Amino acid sequence: MSDLTRKVINVALFQAAWFAAVLGAARGLLWLGPLAMIPTLALHLALQENRRAEAKLLLSAGLLGFLFDTTLVAAGIFTPLQHLFPHPFSPPWMICLWLNFAATLNVSMVWLRGRYLLAALFGAVGGPLAYYSGARLGATEALPTTVGMLLLAIGWGIMTPLLVWLARVFPGKVFP
Repeated sequence: MSDLTRKVINVALFQAAWFAAVLGAARGLLWLGPLAMIPTLALHLALQENRRAEAKLLLSAGLLGFLFDTTLVAAGIFTPLQHLFPHPFSPPWMICLWLNFAATLNVSMVWLRGRYLLAALFGAVGGPLAYYSGARLGATEALPTTVGMLLLAIGWGIMTPLLVWLARVFPGKVFP
């Protein structure tokens, strides 16, 4: 399998899992995101040379994302549709989005490796847009405010380079 094919598959799986989680939450199918993530991450891990390191990256991203989103929910920045965990804890479908994002770091987003300023810029723009898009699709109780979007930009401007650094610490390396 070529490198380009792997990257295309990675992006396609990322998008499909993202929409399953967000649209599932918006339609009251809060279990759809976690369910969609099982085959997505299983295939992702199957294509990794160092599955243990990649699994550590995914779990680290899931934990950091859970803490990040829980802090934002507790601060009133946004309110995702809840499932399983009580307010203000980040729901499982959102934790899956972090796992999903982390699965791109050593494949389709490997171009960010070592480029922490670019990763910060990418996160500061892309992170808030993802939250805004999810809110527009109905996965949150309200759209983020302007201040909320600014705080999301700052948070993602920090989180993305951190996750890029973790991907370097836990390199999954795709099979040649």
